[in-house]
Amino acid sequence: MSRKNLSFALLSTAIVMAVMAAATLLPLPSSKISDLGYYALCPFAPWSTLALLLLAGLCWVVRQYIDSKPD
Repeated sequence: MSRKNLSFALLSTAIVMAVMAAATLLPLPSSKISDLGYYALCPFAPWSTLALLLLAGLCWVVRQYIDSKPD
Protein backbone atom coordinates (compact mmCIF):
# COMPACT_ATOMS: atom_id res chain seq x y z
CA MET A 1 0.00 0.00 0.00
CA SER A 2 1.44 3.35 -0.95
CA ARG A 3 1.95 6.11 1.60
CA LYS A 4 -0.73 8.26 -0.05
CA ASN A 5 -3.31 5.45 0.10
CA LEU A 6 -2.42 4.64 3.70
CA SER A 7 -2.73 8.29 4.67
CA PHE A 8 -6.15 8.51 3.00
CA ALA A 9 -7.32 5.29 4.70
CA LEU A 10 -6.24 6.56 8.12
CA LEU A 11 -7.94 9.92 7.52
CA SER A 12 -11.15 8.20 6.42
CA THR A 13 -11.06 5.90 9.45
CA ALA A 14 -10.53 8.84 11.81
CA ILE A 15 -13.47 10.72 10.31
CA VAL A 16 -15.78 7.69 10.47
CA MET A 17 -14.84 7.05 14.10
CA ALA A 18 -15.45 10.69 15.02
CA VAL A 19 -18.89 10.57 13.40
CA MET A 20 -19.69 7.31 15.19
CA ALA A 21 -18.54 8.88 18.48
CA ALA A 22 -20.99 11.73 17.97
CA ALA A 23 -23.74 9.27 17.06
CA THR A 24 -23.35 7.40 20.36
CA LEU A 25 -24.58 10.49 22.19
CA LEU A 26 -27.81 10.89 20.21
CA PRO A 27 -30.89 10.67 22.42
CA LEU A 28 -32.93 7.82 20.96
CA PRO A 29 -35.25 5.25 22.48
CA SER A 30 -33.38 2.23 23.78
CA SER A 31 -33.76 -0.41 26.45
CA LYS A 32 -31.17 1.01 28.88
CA ILE A 33 -30.29 4.40 30.25
CA SER A 34 -26.75 5.53 29.52
CA ASP A 35 -24.34 6.66 32.22
CA LEU A 36 -25.22 10.21 31.25
CA GLY A 37 -28.75 9.68 32.55
CA TYR A 38 -30.83 9.55 29.38
CA TYR A 39 -31.79 7.01 26.74
CA ALA A 40 -29.04 7.29 24.15
CA LEU A 41 -28.32 5.43 20.94
CA CYS A 42 -25.52 3.63 22.77
CA PRO A 43 -26.12 2.60 26.40
CA PHE A 44 -22.35 2.66 26.99
CA ALA A 45 -22.10 6.42 26.36
CA PRO A 46 -19.92 8.34 27.30
CA TRP A 47 -17.36 5.53 27.55
CA SER A 48 -17.90 4.32 24.00
CA THR A 49 -17.67 7.93 22.83
CA LEU A 50 -14.33 8.40 24.57
CA ALA A 51 -12.98 5.12 23.20
CA LEU A 52 -13.95 6.03 19.64
CA LEU A 53 -12.45 9.49 19.98
CA LEU A 54 -9.25 7.96 21.36
CA LEU A 55 -9.01 5.59 18.39
CA ALA A 56 -9.76 8.40 15.95
CA GLY A 57 -7.02 10.48 17.56
CA LEU A 58 -4.61 7.56 17.29
CA CYS A 59 -5.37 7.22 13.58
CA TRP A 60 -4.79 10.97 13.18
CA VAL A 61 -1.43 10.84 14.99
CA VAL A 62 -0.23 7.85 12.94
CA ARG A 63 -1.34 9.63 9.76
CA GLN A 64 0.59 12.76 10.73
CA TYR A 65 3.66 10.63 11.46
CA ILE A 66 3.45 8.91 8.08
CA ASP A 67 2.99 12.23 6.28
CA SER A 68 5.97 13.80 8.06
CA LYS A 69 8.42 11.14 6.86
CA PRO A 70 10.54 12.14 3.85
CA ASP A 71 10.03 10.21 0.62
